[in-house]
Amino acid sequence: MLLILVNTLPALAADDYIVGEEDVIKITVYDHPELTTTERVSGEGIITLPLIGEIKVAGLTTDQMSKKIAARLSDGFIVDPNVSVFVVEFRSKKTIIIGYVNKPGMYMLSGDTTLLELISLAGGLSKDAGGKATIKRKYLGSNDGEGTINIDLQKLIEQGDTSLNIRLMDGDSVFIAKASVFYLTGEVKNPAAYRYEDGITLIKAVTMAGGFTDKAAIGRIRIIRKIDNKEKVIQKADMDEPMLPDDVIIVPESFF
Repeated sequence: MLLILVNTLPALAADDYIVGEEDVIKITVYDHPELTTTERVSGEGIITLPLIGEIKVAGLTTDQMSKKIAARLSDGFIVDPNVSVFVVEFRSKKTIIIGYVNKPGMYMLSGDTTLLELISLAGGLSKDAGGKATIKRKYLGSNDGEGTINIDLQKLIEQGDTSLNIRLMDGDSVFIAKASVFYLTGEVKNPAAYRYEDGITLIKAVTMAGGFTDKAAIGRIRIIRKIDNKEKVIQKADMDEPMLPDDVIIVPESFF
């Protein structure tokens, strides 16, 4: 089972957060407390402020938003206004995580949320989770469409490759796949299904099963493998043979 150790990428500065629909924003105009207000961004991406009325803010960073408000206020209302913008509630960004996590579902992204932070919000990986995450992302603009991002969770979590801990975007769908397994049967001490990992060889697989019994015919091990939905049998498999997901390893009994 993979353990989650959150080691996130450096967070973006607060000024880089992009405001969206349903976010709740507090606007402060220094030295003008009567203009300080808290507003929810409408479905059209608009807020209404004293003096200046409606203003479109969705799609702006908080820094851009404060500058836009200041520019409107300076146009006949206040000389050199100093405006700050603070996000009180992050409600505009949503993502879905499904598959082998303990609490799959839809989650609001509070500011800049990384993949590991989302997995943590979802209660962590379940015991049957595999080592891969797939993120489907919609691309809006001149090249509208959907892309897929594949993340190796083993490299991210176990090897600490934080370059894979990507920041999530509004509308992302994250799928955590089930772990692949292989099977050992016959003359091994603990015949069972075992979790597949990249780089496992036949000898390592046998070791995971506790080793051979005294009756094992080591020179006659067979591996049953499916390739393109066709069954292939590897006779007298070499101990360095790499394993594949869903392999069935058969260790027969010696005749002597």
